Amino acid sequence: MVTEQHAGLRLDRWLATLEFISSRSRAGELIARGLVTFNGKTLKASYKVTPGTSIQITLPPPANPNLQPLDEPLDILFEDEDLIVVNKPSGLVVHPAAGHAQDTLVNILLHHTDNLSMGFAENRPGIVHRLDRDTSGVLVVAKNDSTHHDLSGQFREKTVHRIYWAITAGAPVPGQGVLKSQLARHPQDRKRFASSNTGAGKLAVTHYRTVQKKTANSWIECRLETGRTHQIRVHMSELGHPILGDPIYGGKFKKSAPRLLLHACELGFVHPRGRNRLSFRVPWPPDMQEFIENLGYTV
Repeated sequence: MVTEQHAGLRLDRWLATLEFISSRSRAGELIARGLVTFNGKTLKASYKVTPGTSIQITLPPPANPNLQPLDEPLDILFEDEDLIVVNKPSGLVVHPAAGHAQDTLVNILLHHTDNLSMGFAENRPGIVHRLDRDTSGVLVVAKNDSTHHDLSGQFREKTVHRIYWAITAGAPVPGQGVLKSQLARHPQDRKRFASSNTGAGKLAVTHYRTVQKKTANSWIECRLETGRTHQIRVHMSELGHPILGDPIYGGKFKKSAPRLLLHACELGFVHPRGRNRLSFRVPWPPDMQEFIENLGYTV
């Protein structure tokens, strides 16, 4: 309940006065996740609170205290007091989930540093965004809640620069374009996602262009405007050109490569503290590079 002394405060400032929240960065995270409502409607951070208003706050489960550090190599591209940028290998799950309780990137990060944003992240300390287990490439991790909140806002506002490379079956026609759809869980298979014809799901936008092409496959560059789960994999598959080695969406091409040929090669964002633009680019991983060269591409 809002009291007289807080009349006219912005919602995020009022939430920060509550002992169980205590900071604007945590308040911002709750608001961004749609967990702060009034009469069933989600509120914006700029909403001005009025005395006597009863605002509903839903708190997610606390971070898992059983997370264990894991001593494994970590390919660090950049690190300072606020964030870490890593080059994630294929096969590594980003955060604990069913079947992967203690062998994830989060566990490796916990061995590397004691400083990771916690917020209301459940099993995901530091994790601002994700890459699929079989996708390699650049990923940024937050060391404190303020950084986490700022970076999450940049992803939400679509100001983060994200480029992926993929080797797909066949050659898209035209060679470049924009793929746009509403992505939702597949109605028959909950492990899959699919474009919805009913308006359900979340907007997904992928800009693609052909880098090189061969008779049977193409090297495609994808720039993400949004970052939905399996977005590139679904869009390329539904275009009729699935990614080679994709065990879920690859169809008859799922065994045409030793693993999923999808790589997050570029990531750019504004540093939350210094406000300078940071940009990172990593080449194909060595094992993927060898396979791709054998297909005839110039890497």
